[in-house]
Amino acid sequence: MKPKVVRYLDKGEFPLAEEEALRLYRAMRRARFFDEKALTLQRQGRLGVYPPFMGQEAAQVGVALALEEGDWVVPSYRESAMLLAKGLPIHTLILYWRAHPAGWRFPEGVRAVNPYIPIATQIPQAVGLALAGRYRGEDWVVATSIGDGGTSEGDFHEGLNFAAVFDAPVVFLVQNNGYAISVPRSKQMRVDYVARRAEGYGMPGVVVDGNDAFAVYLEAKKAVERARKGEGPTLLEALTYRLAPHTTSDDPSRYRSKEEEEAWRRKDPILRLRKALEERGLWDEERERALLAELEEEFSRELALADSAPEPRPEEIVEHVYAEMGPDQKRAWEALRRGLHVEEVG
Repeated sequence: MKPKVVRYLDKGEFPLAEEEALRLYRAMRRARFFDEKALTLQRQGRLGVYPPFMGQEAAQVGVALALEEGDWVVPSYRESAMLLAKGLPIHTLILYWRAHPAGWRFPEGVRAVNPYIPIATQIPQAVGLALAGRYRGEDWVVATSIGDGGTSEGDFHEGLNFAAVFDAPVVFLVQNNGYAISVPRSKQMRVDYVARRAEGYGMPGVVVDGNDAFAVYLEAKKAVERARKGEGPTLLEALTYRLAPHTTSDDPSRYRSKEEEEAWRRKDPILRLRKALEERGLWDEERERALLAELEEEFSRELALADSAPEPRPEEIVEHVYAEMGPDQKRAWEALRRGLHVEEVG
């Protein structure tokens, strides 16, 4: 029997308080605005290779807003929307995607770690962070995210098993956008839903319409509450779609059809939520224009901050790795500071 896919928007239901729904929409629209601007910056040569998330805003923002201030997010490389919703300043995120060391140092109070580039390595580390909170007497919950392709990596399975055995307070978000870069789900796994794998590890597996912001947010809140009460982890699978390329170096037309893309564009999570708000008289074109003007002003200000960041010193490349430098790091740091090759001071 197929798992139930949790959804609200298709049924015309409005299960949130109005302010909660508006908060969701504003955060999703802000994320989309950033994504569009980041793509422009990359094409202008003002940003490095960039992985867009367009189409996956509901999944990322819904989970981030379900967390409390003291909770953590452990993202992979596509979770810029999650980081923004958790409070990371835009200029820091721009600097991160410019590979500027200032972008690696997240501000105090933003409980998020740098995005993980190697696939699935964030999963066991998220479990470790969750257990660290328990050992410290904290009640924080950790949300971590991965794509459907990443669930075929060993780290994913090891992390889920460890989390289940020790009842770690983790929410595992799987953004199932149908492709592991260019490989469709049907060619990388035999299960129809990744959430089916949760049963094998002894944890709940929930499937939501990942383009339904209400469904993601409400199920994520349940998973967070369950984790905080000591009832262990949850695997939350969000069925969604990447409307943009895998990265700015990718050409998705080589592995998926225009018809498929257009079908998913009609399910755009932002347009679906906006329609629901408009039907209740909570949103209109005037409010949209005002929000976009506000976002334009914010982005311009944040971009100016990023552009004014001083050129990094060579030795910064080995800073902010550990709380205290080890001998090898210290040796490299001193060599770089002096402008020498590391071998010269070995």
